[in-house]
Amino acid sequence: QVQLVESGGGSVQAGGSLRLSCAASRYIISTYCMAWFRQAPGKEREGVAGIDMYGGSTSYADSVKGRFTISKDNAKNTLCLQMNSLKPEDTAMYFCAAANEYRRCFHLRPTEFPYWGQGTQVTVS
Repeated sequence: QVQLVESGGGSVQAGGSLRLSCAASRYIISTYCMAWFRQAPGKEREGVAGIDMYGGSTSYADSVKGRFTISKDNAKNTLCLQMNSLKPEDTAMYFCAAANEYRRCFHLRPTEFPYWGQGTQVTVS
C-alpha cells in the first residue's frame, strides 16, 4: 500500500516562503514519479510540479516557475516543495501524489496519479 504524508503547510505573508514535505517509503521515492498538486476552494485540482523517479527531470506549472522548486531527498525518503515569493493566489490545499509511469511526471494531470496524500493547507495573505 502506498502511503504519502504531507507536512509543512501554514500561514505566511505575501513574499514569504514555505517548504512542504511528503514522506513516503524508500521504494516509492526511488521508483515512482512524484508530484505536487493544489486545490483552492471552488477550483479544480491543478498540477504544480513533478519530478521523475530518477530525480533528474522536473516540470512546473507556468504560474510557479522561478518561485517553486521540487526535489527529492532519498536519504530521508522525502519529496519536498520549496515555495518562495508566495502570492495570495498560491493559497490552496497542497497534495503530494505518486504514479508509476515516467511520462506522468510531466503531464501533471490529476487523473493520472492513483496515489495521494491527505493534503496540507497553505494560506498566503
